[in-house]
Amino acid sequence: MNEISKKKLIFPVGNLLLDYLKNYDRTIVLPISYQQLTQYQQSFPLRDKKGKDTLWECALYADSEAAFIHDGLKKMYSILKTEGVQTVHEHLNVERVDFCTFGNSNPFRIKIVNNYNDNYDYFYVKQADASRIYGLELEHILSPSRINFYVNEKTLLEEHIAGIPGDQFIESNLSNESFSKTRIAKEFVKFNERCLVRLLGDMRAYNYVFDITPDFEEVQFRIRAIDFDQQSYEGRRNLYMPQFFKENNALVELVMKLLNADTIKQYQLEERTLIKRRISSSKHRLDKLLKVMKQDHISTPEKVAQLKQELVQFYNDSRFEKCTTMGEVLEQSLAIA
Repeated sequence: MNEISKKKLIFPVGNLLLDYLKNYDRTIVLPISYQQLTQYQQSFPLRDKKGKDTLWECALYADSEAAFIHDGLKKMYSILKTEGVQTVHEHLNVERVDFCTFGNSNPFRIKIVNNYNDNYDYFYVKQADASRIYGLELEHILSPSRINFYVNEKTLLEEHIAGIPGDQFIESNLSNESFSKTRIAKEFVKFNERCLVRLLGDMRAYNYVFDITPDFEEVQFRIRAIDFDQQSYEGRRNLYMPQFFKENNALVELVMKLLNADTIKQYQLEERTLIKRRISSSKHRLDKLLKVMKQDHISTPEKVAQLKQELVQFYNDSRFEKCTTMGEVLEQSLAIA
């Protein structure tokens, strides 16, 4: 069966993971909890500029609660950006609180505006799911991007990752004549390899963004994951490879059209080399995280058994057979990067 799990289980943050998070300053007392945000009075569908339903709902709170909620959210934003210096949030305004009815974590997205210049930003309040926290921390360690997030009991506070959503990029930007299609294809190959090595699943087009950087001659592209709920959860190897999702077919076709087999292997090797270097430079922190993850249960025994057997066949490496948890499978995957 090729389909991804319809609804991923929410795994609680255990004591070992909590101790790790405390050690690396990932825990903090938050003024608002995820549960409090769910107590909105009413909501209405949020539509994009073309009138299309975004699958987000605008949450409205009772007058007696709105001021408390908005003040707490502004404090949370200042925690993300300035480690809680409260003078910063005095000139901020919460313009909108959106609730996502689609997906696993049902997050809240907060749009916050600077009253002085109308500049705006977003951040997220989500359920503290161990899978997602492992995914965020692995992204922080193994990618060139740093991720800012905090955990407080059952609440996860997470910064916004800027970029053009993959589905929008494919629909509206892929045909842009000023963009190098070869560079886009190259980045998709590298992104595909990153996801497989670190076992990040469900990278359908709406779960990642394109970060576009003008260079002195052309534009550079980097694909960044924004959804980490499926970190080391699924049993099928293909679900950790973005190339096998139909939503990414346009990018796969681009790779097949523009890159030959030798070039693809080159880019895959380049990406694995970069991952090795990041592992080496953050070895102490990664070892601590994997030690916790190997003792945690963030998937089902059936999925662990399926994935390790598929990786044995894929890599022709019997060492995966000894793995009993997803943390051990991931450790072996990183070891052969």
